[in-house]
Amino acid sequence: MLQKLELRSAVLSLVILFVGLFIWHFSTYVPVTGPVGVEFSQEQTDALKSQNMVAEDIEFYASQGVEFPQLEQIAALGLSREMIDMAGGIQALGISVPDENSAPAPGSLFPSPSQIGVELWATITDPFYVAGTNDMGYGIQMGYSLLRVIIGYTLAAAIAIPLGFLIGMSPVFYRALDPYIQILRPISPLAWMPIALFTIGDSELSSIFVIFICSLWPMLSNTAFGVASVRHDWVNVARTHELGALKTAFTVILPAAAPTIVTGMRISIGIAWLVIVAAEMLVGGTGIGYVVWNEWNGLRLDRMIVAILLIGVVGMLLDAIFGKLQRAVTYTE
Repeated sequence: MLQKLELRSAVLSLVILFVGLFIWHFSTYVPVTGPVGVEFSQEQTDALKSQNMVAEDIEFYASQGVEFPQLEQIAALGLSREMIDMAGGIQALGISVPDENSAPAPGSLFPSPSQIGVELWATITDPFYVAGTNDMGYGIQMGYSLLRVIIGYTLAAAIAIPLGFLIGMSPVFYRALDPYIQILRPISPLAWMPIALFTIGDSELSSIFVIFICSLWPMLSNTAFGVASVRHDWVNVARTHELGALKTAFTVILPAAAPTIVTGMRISIGIAWLVIVAAEMLVGGTGIGYVVWNEWNGLRLDRMIVAILLIGVVGMLLDAIFGKLQRAVTYTE
């Protein structure tokens, strides 16, 4: 039964993917348009040749939509097509002809799925190249972002989990500090960026600080709530067996609160990965967030979308890792 459900879910997921790609392709497809070619009669062609215009030039101008009267004016000048191009084109000679630039360019300004696929393949096959300060492989840029997230997240976990444990163990501290946690937790992490830049004065450390501050609150509040929610019966049994406070904390309270603590860690890593992209857009330099902003400024939408897709994939992998950890610590009473 479970295998059938998984198979049906996989098929439905693929159908949704193909439908989405079809809609994307259809919405970005623009047929190739340009000047409509004209056809000359044999008499008109002979008349142009009699003015020393070669057949290749006649065919070229006809494909560009140049009418016979304008072509007669061109032939009367006695100039070859190469000479006219060197002079700036037919319009530079005062002859009115269809403008190639007036027709829409093939395709859409928004890249199609095939364009994204080509750029994605190029990115995957060479993710660590370095061609300049602002031209590095997405693997390197992703490494900068992950390093900042790991540092800020680890510092937050090192403070939030022990502190949350102590707060949860004491009902007095839990009630006293809870209002401050609830006030500080909803503040947007990016609101701390100006303060960090002013006080720290370094964009790299400011980015790490923002990751730290946004990762702190979910882990702190979940740890405190998980510890405070441990059943008193279990703690009383530990006391009956004359277990010390430290042993009770590690053998009874920590295993019971572990699912809630890991839930907070999972929420924090998701927020941290969201915030680092926005923070790198603000401070610039390196990182996948800076790549998105830099590609947008250069109107390289295909590369920008590839970067966005990679952000989503890495975020999914991080969530999957903590999802497995969450299932590993979950227990059945």
